[in-house]
Amino acid sequence: MGISSPAVQEISCCIATHITDDAMYTIKLPNFEGPLDLLLFFIRRDELDVYDIPIARITKEFLEYIRLMQLFDLELAGEFMVMASTLMQIKAHMLLPKEVNEHGEEIAGDDPRAELVQQLLQYTRFKEVTPVLAHQAEHQRYAYYRNLFDHDATDGDREPYKNATLFDLLRAFKRALERTPEQTTTHTVQLYSISIEEQTDNIRGWLVGGAARLSFVNICIGKPRIYIVVTFLAILEMSKNQMIMIEQTDNFDDIVILPYVEEQMEEQTLDEVLDGNSTTTR
Repeated sequence: MGISSPAVQEISCCIATHITDDAMYTIKLPNFEGPLDLLLFFIRRDELDVYDIPIARITKEFLEYIRLMQLFDLELAGEFMVMASTLMQIKAHMLLPKEVNEHGEEIAGDDPRAELVQQLLQYTRFKEVTPVLAHQAEHQRYAYYRNLFDHDATDGDREPYKNATLFDLLRAFKRALERTPEQTTTHTVQLYSISIEEQTDNIRGWLVGGAARLSFVNICIGKPRIYIVVTFLAILEMSKNQMIMIEQTDNFDDIVILPYVEEQMEEQTLDEVLDGNSTTTR
């Protein structure tokens, strides 16, 4: 018996036969799990549309595979014979002339392949999910869940443990809050009374009292934030009113406060004002 189909030749590569003087031994390598698996193999190999199966071609290859199994004396499962009969029945039904209407047009009827297509689709879904379920089953072999909560031993009158839900925890938290006495938290804010006018008088008094120059950093050491802000505003106001002079060597350096000298300011030239080594601001 010849094997003409390339598909059957490909499948036959999975079967090896060894003959000795005493007997012939047939070795069957992993094959198809059933007729649907074989059909699915044909469809995937040839990249066929499962909704438009070329039934004549598939039937031919399926029957040649059955003959191949008989050739190698393999046990032929009954379900393969049933599928072969189904394929031949579908093929015969598709060869029948179609009904036409009074205009000579074919009347669309039920596709005889529809039931087979649904079986293939369902088989494909089960085949794809099988490895996932097998992995989960293997994982569950190493897990054991605690049970029999109703038979837990209790100590005296203590209530047995139970599986608490999120709502049980929320109720317990609410009861704990209700039993906690309310405590009023107070925070005392100490106001530091100082104004720009007062700080202006202080700076003028320090300069008149003999201080040739004042350091802004030294004035504000250990003082609260409101004192620093008011002092800075007082310095700006005094500089604006030509009551003091302020110097700063570089950006963000300490601010030096000097008494205002009118003659010195008049003698300054434009080059000295624009000198980058020292900046003098009135």
